[in-house]
Amino acid sequence: MRSSPTARLTTTFLGAALLLGCVTGPAVPHSSDGTKRILVFSKTAGFRHDSIPDGVAAVRDLGAAGGFTVDATEDAGAFTRSNLRRYDAVVFLSTTGDVLDSAQQKAFEGYIHHGGGYVGVHAAADTEYDWAFYGGLAGAYFQSHPAIQPATVDVEDRAHPATSGLAPTWNRTDEWYNYRSNPRERAHVLASLDETSYTGGTMNGDHPIAWCQTYQGGRAFYTGAGHTKDSYAEPAFRAHLLGGIRWVIGDAQADCRPENGYTSLFDGTSLNGWRQAGPGSFTLDDDGTLTSSGGMGLLWYADRSFGSYSLKLDWKAAGDDNSGVFVGFPPSDDPWSAVDNGYEVQIDATDVPEKTTGSVYGFQSADLERRDRALNPPGEWNTYEIRVEGERLRVWLNGVKINDFTNTDPARSLRDGHLGIQNHGVEDQVSFRDVRIKELPAPGN
Repeated sequence: MRSSPTARLTTTFLGAALLLGCVTGPAVPHSSDGTKRILVFSKTAGFRHDSIPDGVAAVRDLGAAGGFTVDATEDAGAFTRSNLRRYDAVVFLSTTGDVLDSAQQKAFEGYIHHGGGYVGVHAAADTEYDWAFYGGLAGAYFQSHPAIQPATVDVEDRAHPATSGLAPTWNRTDEWYNYRSNPRERAHVLASLDETSYTGGTMNGDHPIAWCQTYQGGRAFYTGAGHTKDSYAEPAFRAHLLGGIRWVIGDAQADCRPENGYTSLFDGTSLNGWRQAGPGSFTLDDDGTLTSSGGMGLLWYADRSFGSYSLKLDWKAAGDDNSGVFVGFPPSDDPWSAVDNGYEVQIDATDVPEKTTGSVYGFQSADLERRDRALNPPGEWNTYEIRVEGERLRVWLNGVKINDFTNTDPARSLRDGHLGIQNHGVEDQVSFRDVRIKELPAPGN
């Protein structure tokens, strides 16, 4: 059975939390009532953004909406081991220069190593150039920027809570940073800049602007947006920032492993290569989402079969709905052929263990404890990675491995087959986005 999602608790802001000055209070591990708590840190030792007060106010508003308490400070003295233990995340809000001494840096490193969270906003990348740990945590250091201007942001991950509410392209005005290095190999890129849409980009056409990662025990999210005061009144940017915070504090789950080398099978614009088998259908919405209706049928990729591969796709259930991802079946316009000859990675909130979300349907349950911790509730996006190598099938949910199954049935084989997504029945509504695949070397090669 699905465990209940993290409760969205009503926050009460502490009157003692100051915009400027040290945060005071008992040194306890987070809040005694379970409410999540974050610290906004905005000390500057270099350029100071006049949008900082707007940013602090916006994060306070997001806390009220998102169910977490917000404290704010510009006193680096808040960076002690005992004080940091009170917080689920620290937001570096347009900090600049060297803002922490060596003891404070050591305390923050220990905080991250013990599962603490980091959110970096805009000039957080223009901070602590001589502290290698921080550079790795932030993901990249600032190099330069052109004038404030409109640009097109390409949203690469539309399942992460920081970007799931955005269209495939996001047009907005900001100060667009160039970075000294590209974080793509180390972090999971959520959005990047189209350098042809503005002047002054220097990253040779691969220009990440928002990313996430797990880092030395903690979670880290960075967004390069947020220079202007107007950013913090912009609903889309506020939702972007809230989603990043929610992931960092564990109120939402996502796959933040680096992702490179995948080829799109469905990018939201065309179903070329796909074929519907059986009754029902999928509706392609304007935002690039496929949603099931009717059934029982199967939308399968007919252009070719696959052997060893990593298949990734994003999915969302409206409620207690039923669907699944089929792999390893022969070509057929009969959806039952996939059931009888392939394997289904199930999507179903409530069923017996071998027939619920993450299971290899009818054959092997997922690790339910790990599945429940990784699973987002109905109405929120999840990401599957289904990795097939020889007769071995492994499943990751939002970056967490939840199933490891090996086929031993001589009548079935995973070594070569097609893949598809199920439309299960009239009452079932499941949506899919961004189906992509990376072919892997065959086992033993």
